[in-house]
Amino acid sequence: MQPRPPSIDHGVISFIWGVFFGGFVWVGLRAVSINGAVAFIFGLLTALAVFLLVRIRGEQELKRR
Repeated sequence: MQPRPPSIDHGVISFIWGVFFGGFVWVGLRAVSINGAVAFIFGLLTALAVFLLVRIRGEQELKRR
C-alpha cells in the first residue's frame, strides 16, 4: 500500500498560488525599475485575481469509475 499525500483544502492551495504569482509580479516590476508602491499594488491585485481564479475555476471533480 502506497502512502497518499495529505489532503489540503482548496482555499489554502488558492492562497498559495495567489501569493506566489503576486510576489512574482511584484519582483518583476521592481526588476524593471517600477516605483515600489505601484509594484506592490499591482502585485496585490494580481494575487487577488489569481486567488479568485484558482478558487472558482481551479478545482476538478473526480470521475467515478
